[in-house]
Amino acid sequence: METPLFSITWDYRCPFARNASEHVLTALAAGAQWDVTWVPFSLNQVHVEEGEPDVWDDADKESGLLAMQAGIAVRDNFAERFPAAHLGLFTARHDEGRDIREREVVADVLQGAGVDSDAVFAEIESGTTLAAFRKEHEQAVADHQVFGVPTFIAGDHAVFVRLMDRPGEDADGARRSVERVLDLLVGWPDLNEFKHTTIPR
Repeated sequence: METPLFSITWDYRCPFARNASEHVLTALAAGAQWDVTWVPFSLNQVHVEEGEPDVWDDADKESGLLAMQAGIAVRDNFAERFPAAHLGLFTARHDEGRDIREREVVADVLQGAGVDSDAVFAEIESGTTLAAFRKEHEQAVADHQVFGVPTFIAGDHAVFVRLMDRPGEDADGARRSVERVLDLLVGWPDLNEFKHTTIPR
């Protein structure tokens, strides 16, 4: 059986990106045979008003890009620690209510994930991660008209998805959730929109 190949966008600001990331990483940790590419996407850039500078060029927006750049640096230089750092930054933002625009908070998360925070910040200060962030965000928009997170991308198909639950320790459920998304993404692209009018609680 061919290994499913797909990409997924993320921004640490979004709780739905957190949910989807948890599903993917929980299933991978339990042995799911997927080849996943993690694509950074800036919600700050999406909300730039006409006539204002892009976030990449706006010094006033620099702190809002810090956590994302840290995630990119870990992804590209400490890949084996990326799952822990990635989930740790989401946890800090959404579960603990910490301000991931602050260097000390990001450093604490990285160290808790077993990552050398000094090496990550050196990579950020070199400009490498910001360049990668901008390139990958703009490429997702140009190639797939991506407008938000999480967006799953496979081949020429891309779909914005909101998974309402978190997987917890249910690895089988996490795998099934992601596989349902992939089945619809590549197997039934005729379904363009399917949205509940209310959310049962």
